[in-house]
Amino acid sequence: MDVKRVKDYLYWLYYQYQLVTCSYVLEPWEQSMFHTITVTVLAMVVYTAYVFVPIHVRLALEFFSQIFGS
Repeated sequence: MDVKRVKDYLYWLYYQYQLVTCSYVLEPWEQSMFHTITVTVLAMVVYTAYVFVPIHVRLALEFFSQIFGS
């Protein structure tokens, strides 16, 4: 893929994001606050999944290995 197509695709994704969230109707300062909150919440979800999901998967595997045997 050439750079122009990738750039156009990223612009299209951002446009879709604005349409889905209706953030295109907000004023610039409201958009920046909305995007900041959205990115912060997304970062917290990713961090939480990164930290806690492996622990729960390991505990589930230990639990089921005790029930069904090795």
